[in-house]
Amino acid sequence: MKLFLFQCRALARLSLLELWRRNDLFVLLVLALVLLVPLASAKPFGAAGAVRYMDEAALLLIWGYSLFIALGTGARAFPPEFESRTIYPLLARPVSRGALLAGKFLGACAASLSALAFFYLLFAVACGLRGTGWFPPDLLEAFVLHAAFVALAVAVSMLGSLVMTPSCNLTLSALLLGGMLFFGRRLPEYADTAGGALKALVLALYAVAPHAEFFDLRQRVVHGWGAVDAGVVLAVLAYAACYCGGLLALSRLALGKKKL
Repeated sequence: MKLFLFQCRALARLSLLELWRRNDLFVLLVLALVLLVPLASAKPFGAAGAVRYMDEAALLLIWGYSLFIALGTGARAFPPEFESRTIYPLLARPVSRGALLAGKFLGACAASLSALAFFYLLFAVACGLRGTGWFPPDLLEAFVLHAAFVALAVAVSMLGSLVMTPSCNLTLSALLLGGMLFFGRRLPEYADTAGGALKALVLALYAVAPHAEFFDLRQRVVHGWGAVDAGVVLAVLAYAACYCGGLLALSRLALGKKKL
């Protein structure tokens, strides 16, 4: 067990350092710095009530950036190892495939969550300087649930990287998570208006697809509705943990079937 944990920690550290050496993460951080500060701190046309729309746009940018980073880091976890054949010396040390998968997942999550923390810190500081409060409870809950969503997105794209081409993986993962984020809560209503096979297909999609909308607290933060009940937050975190566990189990099967 100690050896497994040591291998996971070492692989996660290497994955984290490798991902932060890429220029695209720094480009996104610069874009966030340029775009989020005006959006989160400005008072357009002197109307204080219109600030919430600017906050909503800023949080939407954070969700877009975080989804892009999470999918990209998860999708790049294994393909470079196969292309450069560095996976062979890793598994020959010996490092188990389970430890390799766990280390890659933890490293991708660490890189994605560090960028997410920077985005939320920037947003919170801008709101605090504007006088609307420093790190209110609803913003902290929004960050915690958003972090769980990032881990879920990493698990989705990591599984896709083992069974699909990179372009197909990124496209389908983005469509799935983005579609569920914006339209997931409306699928039951759409199923009621549909009929026959289409209704069954929509209900099946609603049952098995990752419910990204569970993690979205943007409206509560923007409109100041306050924090949600702690039990709800724990239930959503448990859902994310179970779904990530299932995706990682499927990834372990897919990695085991690859001829190395």
